Amino acid sequence: MLSPRIKAQYIMYLGLGLVALLILFSILYIAGIPTFICAAVTGVLGYALVTWVIRYSHRYGEHGLIKEIGYRRLPECLHPPGRHIFLSLSKTR
Repeated sequence: MLSPRIKAQYIMYLGLGLVALLILFSILYIAGIPTFICAAVTGVLGYALVTWVIRYSHRYGEHGLIKEIGYRRLPECLHPPGRHIFLSLSKTR
């Protein structure tokens, strides 16, 4: 099971998601939807949000998600095949 450690920017993602869920609950309640349905929808989405945040925090770590997004935005011709090219340059000097 994943340990529930949330690091760095994931705390902000969780906070913004919980605020969005609170606003969603308010909108559903004002629209006249029964309270237990509003609570059920919000609960399921809240569980999915927390699971997503914990999974990404565990998978990418403190700065890994930003690095992954940056790597995906590179054009295909600029993707390096690995670090061994750069490591071999530093060994020859």
